[in-house]
Amino acid sequence: MVAVLFSITLIASAGVGAVNMITVEPIAAAKAAATQQALSEVLPAFERTSIDELEVDGLPIRVYTASNGEALAGYAVETMTKQGFNGVVKLMVGFLPDGTVTNVNVLEQSETPGLGTKMTEEGNPLLASIRNRKLEEKKLVGGKLAVTKDGGDVDALTAATISSRAYVDAINRAWMAMTSVKEGTRPTDVATGATVQHTEQTEEPAAREGERDE
Repeated sequence: MVAVLFSITLIASAGVGAVNMITVEPIAAAKAAATQQALSEVLPAFERTSIDELEVDGLPIRVYTASNGEALAGYAVETMTKQGFNGVVKLMVGFLPDGTVTNVNVLEQSETPGLGTKMTEEGNPLLASIRNRKLEEKKLVGGKLAVTKDGGDVDALTAATISSRAYVDAINRAWMAMTSVKEGTRPTDVATGATVQHTEQTEEPAAREGERDE
């Protein structure tokens, strides 16, 4: 019986290992293609990017500095928050060299269908409030973007203030990270205001409450 169980376990493990070897490259290729697609949707045309890996508020943030030859094309920031109604929200935020927001691509979210999920829709009020704008020119609260209910001027999604706050939180983190890379300074935590470390490389949750409580 022991020999039989050992054989079954060995065969199963070998099968899992073989499947992993077969799928790891396609999965990596698909992820790389998705990243390039997200970059193309938030940035002007570019030839190459350099990548800065940062940590802001204990969360991993990646800044892509895009260029055409020696000319800077813009920045794209892969940012996230854990303050969504159902957890993590990940965004790709594009900035022109002068800091103007070009576009926002929602990479991951699990918000309430028909409410928080509207952050993925083209022209939603959150995106409309910041697109083609320099964030420093917005009505800031404590130096950060905020939805109108919190004293800022970012229009929230209808009946989805928690999701809207999460979206804005991720945008603030992206803005902080982009500014850090652009100015060559250490990023500042959105929540605490403390400076944090970052590394560079080059290559070619909130309290749960009903979404309708507002």
